[in-house]
Amino acid sequence: MSTTWNHTAAFASAEILETTGEDLLVATCLAAAAQGDVSAYYDLGVAYSTGSHGVDCDLIEAHKWFNLAAASGHGEAALCRADISDEMTAREIAEAQRRAREWLSTTVRKAA
Repeated sequence: MSTTWNHTAAFASAEILETTGEDLLVATCLAAAAQGDVSAYYDLGVAYSTGSHGVDCDLIEAHKWFNLAAASGHGEAALCRADISDEMTAREIAEAQRRAREWLSTTVRKAA
């Protein structure tokens, strides 16, 4: 096991978690996503849409990550986002879009 930082949804606070190898992938992807890594956005979308790598299946989070990847030019992410949108309500999609905007706002502020 290794120790990584897990940020809350708003990324205002952090806590230490004990992680396994699978969990480490998500932590690594979150760190890369904070740097604007489009592949990390996509990988997080896959993890949340399938409930793999130590995260529960969460279509709102999956849509958020696929949306960020698609907006950055990742073609496959746009297809995945469309796929999971068929299983989501309009409110869930709106929440995913709000979270994506919040992520961009938070990461742009950190970079500035």
